[in-house]
Amino acid sequence: MGGSNLVLLCRKVADMNNILASSILPSDAEGATLISRIWDPVTQGPRVCLVSGEDLVDITSTIATVSLLAEDLGVLGGIDLDTLQRWSISELADASSRQDTSKPHFLAPVDLQVVKACGVTFVGSLIERVIEEKCAGESDRADAVRAELFDVLGGSLKGVKPGSEHAMAVKKVLLEQGLWSAYLEVGIGPDPEVFTKAPVLSSVGWGAMVGIPSFSTWNNPEPELVLIINSRGEAVGATLGNDVNLRDVEGRSALLLGKAKDNNAQSSLGPFIRLFDEKFTLETVSSEVIQLSVTGKDGFTMKGTNSVAEISRTLPDLIKAVHGTYHQYPDGFALYTGTLFSPTDDRDVPGSGFTHKAGDRVEISSPHLGSLLNTTEETEKLKPWVFGIRQMFNYLTKIGAQ
Repeated sequence: MGGSNLVLLCRKVADMNNILASSILPSDAEGATLISRIWDPVTQGPRVCLVSGEDLVDITSTIATVSLLAEDLGVLGGIDLDTLQRWSISELADASSRQDTSKPHFLAPVDLQVVKACGVTFVGSLIERVIEEKCAGESDRADAVRAELFDVLGGSLKGVKPGSEHAMAVKKVLLEQGLWSAYLEVGIGPDPEVFTKAPVLSSVGWGAMVGIPSFSTWNNPEPELVLIINSRGEAVGATLGNDVNLRDVEGRSALLLGKAKDNNAQSSLGPFIRLFDEKFTLETVSSEVIQLSVTGKDGFTMKGTNSVAEISRTLPDLIKAVHGTYHQYPDGFALYTGTLFSPTDDRDVPGSGFTHKAGDRVEISSPHLGSLLNTTEETEKLKPWVFGIRQMFNYLTKIGAQ
């Protein structure tokens, strides 16, 4: 290769890295306070970082866990970033996308928080949950069941306020038609569905592989707003999440929710937690528009949108459904808030809808929260999750964290 061609190639690589860094960050990152976590191969453990420009700055010496930071955001004000270790976001993204664990790479931006989720929070997409149940997990029946439900309901349930008199009237009609289900109860009834999505420290971050178990033949991504809540039940920030779902498993029985939702690398979060401030609030994310893009190795593409403004229960109401005098979280929690998006595009067999294949590139993005990128793989081929709470506390002891 000639010298001039080599220079051009190097410039292209540099440009790719710059584009990658800017595409990960929120569009208004300059005025945002963004927290991330990375794996540091030198110390053999996770580091808490603060975004500065297109770098991540290691603030672990001041605040060793994101869980602790959520309890007192004021500690960020006294940190001298000029004296601390820095990593380039572009270089981190490059290592993360290549699964190069020998180099610093992104982790999920939460640590000791429990990962919770609220389901069926968008009445407008509730019908797809009912379809899963009525199909008993058989995707080839989806179109017929969908048509039946639309006939009975006269269209979508959009606009029905959960727990209202109107909702109870709809419930009565559905009961008379023999179409009531567990999903309709939590979708338009007084109480939302709340479940534990993933164990502490098991979520994966930007660039990581997300797992699709080989026993599932009908599954999908779920692009969601994820709130970060401290031990007092206060929302301190937000991030993006992919609540990977196995539709065939959950469709067989709602009691199989754990098997459908909680498998290795089935919870993806990141790339950053954007902390709330005077300009970026819980009200701001209440109208966030989250975009989804799926690109398969087979050439298949799919796009979708989750408009948080169309959620049927308010974000404060969802937080209250999880945290209160009846349930405490001493280390805080991350809360998936549900999705409006439910894919119906056929990928292979007409009428069977969408399902993942290994190698799908899944990107979830929004203006205020940046872009979360992952690739699907068979769960059984992924490296086992090994860094748990015991390892975390051994690491914190080793580095002398308080």
